[in-house]
Amino acid sequence: MLISFALIFLCGMLLGDLFKRMGLPSLLGMLMTGIVLGPSMLDVLDSTVLSISADLRQLALIVILARAGLSLDIDDLKKAGRPAVLMCFVPACFEILGMALLAPRLLHLSLLEAVVMGAVIAAVSPAVVVPKMLYLMEQGYGTDKHIPQIIMAGASVDDVFVIVLFTAATGLAQGRAVSPLSLLRIPASILTGIMTGIILGVLCGLFFRRVHIRDSSKVVILLSLAFLLVAAEQLNPLPFSGLLAVMTVGMTIQKQNAVLADRLSDKYAKLWVAAEVILFVLVGAAVDLRYALGAGLPVVAVILGALAFRMLGVLVCMFRTNLSAKEKLFCMIAYIPKATVQAAIGALPLAMGLPCGQVVLTTAVLSILITAPLGALGTDLTYKKLLRRQSSPID
Repeated sequence: MLISFALIFLCGMLLGDLFKRMGLPSLLGMLMTGIVLGPSMLDVLDSTVLSISADLRQLALIVILARAGLSLDIDDLKKAGRPAVLMCFVPACFEILGMALLAPRLLHLSLLEAVVMGAVIAAVSPAVVVPKMLYLMEQGYGTDKHIPQIIMAGASVDDVFVIVLFTAATGLAQGRAVSPLSLLRIPASILTGIMTGIILGVLCGLFFRRVHIRDSSKVVILLSLAFLLVAAEQLNPLPFSGLLAVMTVGMTIQKQNAVLADRLSDKYAKLWVAAEVILFVLVGAAVDLRYALGAGLPVVAVILGALAFRMLGVLVCMFRTNLSAKEKLFCMIAYIPKATVQAAIGALPLAMGLPCGQVVLTTAVLSILITAPLGALGTDLTYKKLLRRQSSPID
């Protein structure tokens, strides 16, 4: 296992830096590292590491969402208003609609199977989007109109919405009845996640004011609470979003004490150096090249077609806002990447024995390979041209 972690870190950082020097996103190099080291090619990663891959990826996701919460100002989100709320579900609905229209014709799936596939593909990747939006906030790009905040908040809630839809769609595909009450899990999960995060954030703020401990110790406490929140989502039969609660804890602390939040965010930024490598290398290791290479053009056409629907959905969210055409285009590009959710649930329809399982897995794999680098590279190449920079960037 130790050799596997050494290979993950050394090769991931090396290839990531090489891609960055070539003007490409470093995460693309990390994804390639996982593909090369994983079962699809060299197969040199220890089976124990691969068996806990999902947990390690989730740990890395917790780190970046906790940092995002500490950097998000609630007042900025209030000013953003309607677009921030719409970004949580409208683009995903448009992409599922696009999949429902295209997949039956191009891949010969039933309408229900196409909806299952759409629910797998529709989730944006906060692990790709959030770090880039944090960077833009630090540099002051688009912050005058709260563009990074809108995208970051939407990307964090979007997953909750899509995963609940996926559960409902697979239940129907397996012949289980899906009642209207099951759809209420979406707002219930969001509401309980936010309320729990606010309560814990207030308690943590009071504790940190009265008990003087090092910032590193505060980060350990917050990480431990975040792990418990995510575990509670998995063990609790009631609707609850652990990841949203993690983010809300940080937002509440930021509201109470912005100076402390900035210091803690810096600590999380250092943790992200290692967590980023683990996340994207293991996502790459989850990719099965046999399925991807044998998929053919129809699957690629469906992915790109559904992506066009998604971008249209983003544009709808931006109607009647003060964003310029360039800024709206940037939002459409920044909301492209897929990775973590597709790697996590892409194989579930196959494991459930659904007839569409193999093609869903293939499409999930290809969506990662196509959209993660496309969205990351598109964001990196366009933000300076499409967004306006504030004269005094956020520190």
